[in-house]
Amino acid sequence: MKLKLTIFILTLIMSINTFAQIQQNDYNLFQAKEFSKDISLFKAKTFLIHNVLKTSESALQFEAIPLAAASSGEMTTLLYKCESQNKEGLVLGFYGEYWNDAGVIFQGYGFKNLSKDQAFEFLNKIESEIDKNNKFLKSNNDNNNIVFEYNDLKVVIWTTSGSYLMRIYWNGFDSTWEKTSYERSKRRFERKI
Repeated sequence: MKLKLTIFILTLIMSINTFAQIQQNDYNLFQAKEFSKDISLFKAKTFLIHNVLKTSESALQFEAIPLAAASSGEMTTLLYKCESQNKEGLVLGFYGEYWNDAGVIFQGYGFKNLSKDQAFEFLNKIESEIDKNNKFLKSNNDNNNIVFEYNDLKVVIWTTSGSYLMRIYWNGFDSTWEKTSYERSKRRFERKI
């Protein structure tokens, strides 16, 4: 019995060390821990310089401004501008839990880039769909839902206690985005662009 327990504990310790960091596709996995606004901004800047902006030996000036984070901690928004490359837009940051084959829990994250035009289109589509379906949504809180797609994002919206909630599905992530953080992101994006 002691031998089995010792082997189990050693296997568990080895699996934790072995799977401490994994990268899959466009998102990363690492051992579970809380995200802060600072960490999100830090990682989003890395995404921008590796996936959106073209870097070279010359210094490149760009702005990265955090807009809002969902209270769930599952989604953040960031505005970026790079005048010299004529690029500006919105980065959606997604966060969620994953389990590997050894049962170790990891916190994953990924970023979705929306150009300025795509961002306006996406944010306005959300508002437009809520307005068009407002009567249906409010007629049965929590039970009446709408769903639509924008590119590779799926959005589910429902009302609860006079407000609305959204779930944004993208690349294996399922993030909750509440009315307050959506409206704050939209307002700040429109003001700064």
